[in-house]
Amino acid sequence: MAAVPLADSHEMIRVHGANENNLKNVSVEIPKRRLTVFTGVSGSGKSSLVFGTIAAESQRMINETYSSFVQGFMPNIGRPEVDLLEGLTTAIIVDQERMGANPRSTVGTVTDANAMLRIIFSRIAEPHIGSSNAYSFNVPSVSASGVMKVTKGGKEVAEKKTFNQTGGMCPECEGRGQVSDINLDELYDSSMSLAEGPFKIPGYTADGWAMRIFSGSGFFNVDKPIAKFNESEMHDLLYKEPTKVKIDSINLTYEGLIPKVQKSFLSKDRDALQPHIRAFVDRIATFKKCPACDGTRLAEPARNSFINGKNIADLCAMQINELAVWLRSLDAPSLGPLVENLQHTLDQFVEIGLGYLTLDRPSGTLSGGESQRVKMIRHMGSALTDVTYVFDEPSVGLHPHDIQRMNELLQRLRDKGNTVLVVEHKPEMIEIADHVVDLGPGPGSRGGQICFEGSVEDLRKSGTVTGKHLDDRSTLKSSVNKPKGTLQIRGASENNLQSVDVDVPLGVLVAVTGVSGSGKSSLVHGSIAKNEGVVSIDQTAIRGSRRSNPATYTGMLEPIRKAFAKENGVKPALFSANSEGACPTCNGAGVVYTELGFMATVGTTCEDCEGKRFQPEVLEYQLAGKNIHEVLSMPVDEAEAFFGEGDAKIPAVHKILQRLSDVGLGYLSLGQPLTTLSGGERQRLKLATQMGDKGEIYVLDEPTTGLHLADVEQLMGLLDRLVKSGKSVIVIEHHQAVMAHADWIIDLGPGAGVDGGTVVFEGTPAELVADASTLTGRYLKEYVTA
Repeated sequence: MAAVPLADSHEMIRVHGANENNLKNVSVEIPKRRLTVFTGVSGSGKSSLVFGTIAAESQRMINETYSSFVQGFMPNIGRPEVDLLEGLTTAIIVDQERMGANPRSTVGTVTDANAMLRIIFSRIAEPHIGSSNAYSFNVPSVSASGVMKVTKGGKEVAEKKTFNQTGGMCPECEGRGQVSDINLDELYDSSMSLAEGPFKIPGYTADGWAMRIFSGSGFFNVDKPIAKFNESEMHDLLYKEPTKVKIDSINLTYEGLIPKVQKSFLSKDRDALQPHIRAFVDRIATFKKCPACDGTRLAEPARNSFINGKNIADLCAMQINELAVWLRSLDAPSLGPLVENLQHTLDQFVEIGLGYLTLDRPSGTLSGGESQRVKMIRHMGSALTDVTYVFDEPSVGLHPHDIQRMNELLQRLRDKGNTVLVVEHKPEMIEIADHVVDLGPGPGSRGGQICFEGSVEDLRKSGTVTGKHLDDRSTLKSSVNKPKGTLQIRGASENNLQSVDVDVPLGVLVAVTGVSGSGKSSLVHGSIAKNEGVVSIDQTAIRGSRRSNPATYTGMLEPIRKAFAKENGVKPALFSANSEGACPTCNGAGVVYTELGFMATVGTTCEDCEGKRFQPEVLEYQLAGKNIHEVLSMPVDEAEAFFGEGDAKIPAVHKILQRLSDVGLGYLSLGQPLTTLSGGERQRLKLATQMGDKGEIYVLDEPTTGLHLADVEQLMGLLDRLVKSGKSVIVIEHHQAVMAHADWIIDLGPGAGVDGGTVVFEGTPAELVADASTLTGRYLKEYVTA
């Protein structure tokens, strides 16, 4: 028998001694050109192994092949903590990160479908208006002329030059499709005078500097109600350009209210603002469709250039499945390869279950699951083979009906000769694996070990947490809670909703279901979440640097610092690693970072504070026998007991810790950097924090995201406790266990996009299963009878 060529013997990706985050010297062999699923409870180390070790090292090694000049412009990726990695191939990462909310970014621009459509228009549209830039809402029209000096035949000659560029950007809204307006009623009470303090703006208190400037400027009669100001006075109040004024012998600058508010509030990143200021910005800023371009973002020439009676804005506003049909009818032999390429891209959208989207849909409005699938579009038709595709929970945001399509896609990528690595919790996706790697046994410090490697069948027999729960099926409730009233929604028409009328029961657990794109989020966030007394917990990622941790994010560090300060008779600022108490060597980071130019930044534990982040004298102050570093090193469960009784009893902190424990984060240490938390842990941290908000109705958007089968049970227990305490809980959910556990189901559909937007079922889960006429009903029936 002929010997196997040496090149064919590299059939495994070998990881030896991985210690990234909570991994404990993990060694594992992953078969190439197979579909491997990584399972385990949330926080067990799956992402640390797959993304933080394998994918990160692959990307780092590829980056090293570029010149040092190019590397200088690329993000620095440090070498993961691992002894040895062998058999790596190029890694393509498709993660859950939401697409940027840049107002100029749309589904068409991020997938290049828009670019291909623009080239088609630049070649065959009538009338012809210019290059593809003439159809781009990101390119403005500019013209310039002037005299420039050029050297000809040894002499300097003046030549007149003109420059023209035809762009497609609407000059009115600058390609955004919307113009912003400020609601003046939210800035001040016009029935009051300046002397009475009419402003509703944060920081504009009666004795503050802002009020003193307005009152002392001399431009107004301070006792006259704003409603009685004449045109000149209103202009000075709202729009006056910066003007020097003297108040109490101090030279100050007076500026109109509108430019002042725009600079102070509207020009800043909304997500980075404090909650009360963010709420103010949401109240004052109103956005309306640009009247010049009717929201199309395009200049007039682009709107008046047609192919078969359609301009480019008409095509971008079509559902992608309809656009694909229109493109097939296009007769343009000269553009054959380009049309074929665009057709292929549009077909991929339909195939992956996103045919209901439009190319002009802003990318920031996509859900996490939609974002992930849009990113996958560019890889689906790729001719690359022997590539490692890394997916982070591709089932997120998918109805059971859509999961089957996703499974077929993953298998097709594998069958082309690629290695597919998937981090996943859903049994339907685990079951298609060729190989399973189960991490655990617990989360955080209790995890980071390989509990099982092998086939799905062997996983079932393994006795691991995942193996035990793989065939779990929730049963329908024998009796459901009775509602204590209803929230009436009438004529809901946001996005694809078709004038929906529905009564949402209160005081019970309501699940809003339906295929992706059926209108669930439009109904819940558009008609319910905006009501008074509603606490809305959506899918947006929590923000936080490596200096942020559960203690700072939840707000419990403030009362802890005050308790330390009171006990020791010193300032609270000493007990902050971001303030006066910080170690001066590492500035409270615990790590000293050394910049090495284009090479990865090296971080080493600070020798002075030994990674504790505080000055030595601060660590001498104690509360109930513990210093601030020891308190921040405690897991939530231990801290709950510590702050619940004795000398360290702080009720405000104890309450927050109880909520963290309720959502299954008892193992997290109070000072663990947010950057090291998994997606599921961040979601639950956000849930625990916002559960403290005062509200009677809780709205949760797919709370099972990132949760292991065992964690879902704990989540349902938490939802039950909220209902028992008299709260109303409304969840948008695809997980059949949550559907089966609900008291009431509102199912939207029957399809996605224009095929959805109507309520196809209202009733109890038992009634939905008995009816089984909707897609959700059929899949729920299969689930509870399996």
